[in-house]
Amino acid sequence: MATLEFFDTPGYGEIARTRNRYRQALRIGDRVEISGQGGWEADFTMSTTSLQEEIVKACDNVEKTLAEAGASFSDVVSVHSYHVSADDDCIGEEHMSAMVDQFRERFGENVPLWTAVGVKTLALPEQRVEIEVVAIVGSGGK
Repeated sequence: MATLEFFDTPGYGEIARTRNRYRQALRIGDRVEISGQGGWEADFTMSTTSLQEEIVKACDNVEKTLAEAGASFSDVVSVHSYHVSADDDCIGEEHMSAMVDQFRERFGENVPLWTAVGVKTLALPEQRVEIEVVAIVGSGGK
């Protein structure tokens, strides 16, 4: 039977564990699942001014959290992203193009599964995106 290992990203992960009672990452064997990551700072506050910056920061936080559990973007096989959009009928081009730009930069030729969901609100005030991933360590996204 595989052992469950939990991980906390330094800074906001420790805050999430003590204040909000949840963990940032779980590893079972070669499988890593992470909690949704937003574009927040280490102290769990939002400081980005543009949507593009927020998505980049959220992806940076995904990368940090994966690393805590011994994984990387090259191991990611599935992405779920949650978007608060100004559009009423779709997530919108600004969200989608910023995400695709990050996918191109961070995944290279590896192409994971992706589900993008529009939501009314997220956990923090002014938060517009949250990203969670599943990774299989050593898979190389293939």
